[in-house]
Amino acid sequence: MIDLTIATPDDMEQFGAAVARQLRAGDLVTLNGELGAGKTTLTRGLGAALGVRGAVTSPTFVLARTHPREGGVPLVHVDAYRLSSAIELDDLDIDFERSIVVVEWGAGLLDGLTDDWLSIDIVRPTGTEVRSGTEFDDAAEPRQVTLTGHGERWKDLGWVGAARN
Repeated sequence: MIDLTIATPDDMEQFGAAVARQLRAGDLVTLNGELGAGKTTLTRGLGAALGVRGAVTSPTFVLARTHPREGGVPLVHVDAYRLSSAIELDDLDIDFERSIVVVEWGAGLLDGLTDDWLSIDIVRPTGTEVRSGTEFDDAAEPRQVTLTGHGERWKDLGWVGAARN
């Protein structure tokens, strides 16, 4: 487990880019945190670093959005807020083996889907409000981020230290 402080939305996007450099086909990342914590901001940075086509926005109403990449496996961005089980996540018919999958609100939804995933928990300061409805509006408020690797694939998080420099 690794704990970080991410100071600004730009830093969160840069952190997403650092995570992207570690990803390959079959990887699953869960992003957990309340509304406005910075989950989509992190995914936007991840998508930019992966070179996805199109804008990365929250897939709240469509549940899952596939972002094709030139010369690489697609990024599948899932908003699991309205899902209640691993079965419902599996019913989205995502090709986990040939995609990089990022699941917002994914805590507790991976039973039986995979043995390996990277969990990123984002906590925003208590009392911070999201004024315009977009993630991470309060740029002056740093986020506390905890990375937890699950399974053999993510047992070594040493790359996080290098990504911070």
